[in-house]
Amino acid sequence: MLVKAYAAAVQGIDAIPITIEAVIDKGIGFTIVGLPDAAVKESGERVRTALNQVGEEWPRRHVVVNLSPGDVKKEGAAYDLPMAVAILAANEKIPATLLADYMIMGELSLDGTLLPIKGALPMAILARQMGFKGLIVPSANVTEATVVNNLEVYGADTFGQVLGFIRGEATMQATEINTREEFAQASQVFDFDFSEVKGQEQVKRAFEVACAGGHNILLVGPPGSGKSMMAKRLPSILPPLTLPEALETTKIHSVAGKLQRGSTLMTCRPFRSPHHTISPVALVGGGTNPMPGEISLAHNGILFLDEFPEFSRAVLEVMRQPLEDRHISISRAKYAIDYPAGFMLVASMNPCPCGYYNHPTKPCTCSPNLVQKYLNRISGPLLDRIDLQVEILPVPFNELTSLAEGEPSAKIRERVVRARQVQTERFKAEKEIFSNAQMNSRLMRRYCQLDDECMARLEKAMERFDMSARAYDRILKVARTIADLENSELMTLSEAANAPIQVHHISEAIAYRNLDRASWGTAISKL
Repeated sequence: MLVKAYAAAVQGIDAIPITIEAVIDKGIGFTIVGLPDAAVKESGERVRTALNQVGEEWPRRHVVVNLSPGDVKKEGAAYDLPMAVAILAANEKIPATLLADYMIMGELSLDGTLLPIKGALPMAILARQMGFKGLIVPSANVTEATVVNNLEVYGADTFGQVLGFIRGEATMQATEINTREEFAQASQVFDFDFSEVKGQEQVKRAFEVACAGGHNILLVGPPGSGKSMMAKRLPSILPPLTLPEALETTKIHSVAGKLQRGSTLMTCRPFRSPHHTISPVALVGGGTNPMPGEISLAHNGILFLDEFPEFSRAVLEVMRQPLEDRHISISRAKYAIDYPAGFMLVASMNPCPCGYYNHPTKPCTCSPNLVQKYLNRISGPLLDRIDLQVEILPVPFNELTSLAEGEPSAKIRERVVRARQVQTERFKAEKEIFSNAQMNSRLMRRYCQLDDECMARLEKAMERFDMSARAYDRILKVARTIADLENSELMTLSEAANAPIQVHHISEAIAYRNLDRASWGTAISKL
């Protein structure tokens, strides 16, 4: 008797349907075909033992299981449960009528317990798209899968519960969650707040501009000046995730197995901070069993690279294309996968090997050649892709000991959100453009026009600091964001979206290109 059960495989951040066909034939043995990996091939012993634990016997004939389509590699142990169900149905131990209505996924332990799987959310999305009545997954994944509306999601703790449900001997209650209501009520309480930061008003302003326009930012300063401390507070001033952004972000973390048990939609923007010893594959994704890398896990959030020059050259250079395209295409001999990578890059570094170049009180022990060699660890093309390059100096003692609190993150966030609303109005007719940092040349010609005074100021800076064409574009985008921050408080959204860039906007944007200068530690008061 031929029986079909239905499962799914994850490719990239989406799922594709897998049909599990089981046949009990003459002879003795167990054969599994359909391009299984080692974990799938080992499923026979797990299924056999789990059947014994629930009082079922392994068929005393030849069992053949086919995982279709045969040209897609099947990876992991999540096919244990649908294979076990299909084998029992083919052996006429359970009815096969319900199998056409449900997608089933789960890993079996030897005692029949169901273990969590990766990618339950994209599997649930696929189940709804294919018109299945419901999805059966381990209880650890049920809240994650119930994010999908109009789909019955059942969570089971043991293999025996699933068999009882299929036989109609026991009932499992479908888990129901009002996704939109829970997402709307999700409170975003952050562990870090900018009110705790003493001084550093110029750096706070640079962070506000970066978050308002989605710009990449690099902090350069001596040890102990507060680079990492301030970067950790960035999520508290970023705009809240929209529902589509939350769904996409949750899918990525679901595929990577990063969601904690009981998690539903992610409500906070991700903040990823990999160590500088990370490999290129771990950063961009891929591997023998393809998985999203850190740049994809930071999608719709922040990728923070502390000690920027200490990352290997190969690791840093692979980010150049994702920074421009906001996605990463990984092509290997056996697969080609596209992962989203729309992250905001935040990096920090010391100005020199000893860390005290341009320090107001401590002398630098590095030679000029050593300082330049250290800075050259960051390539020019990568540096050009960082919109804001900001110098940060230690906080003076009188500010450090002040009892006055700084401006709280909530107030900064209000201004950032208003500026983003201006950009939403501006780009409402554009596809895949949501912030000033994503503007292409056509949009820049339209929204970043300069009058004669602004053009003269920018031309003088370009000539003096010998800036590249990409730096020119970055200055215009940052100036557009600075104008949005100012105009969002004075004008309506439509007026602010078309307001001109003024000369003080250009001047401030130029001030955020510290490393483009011959003497990057000095002010640009002569402009």
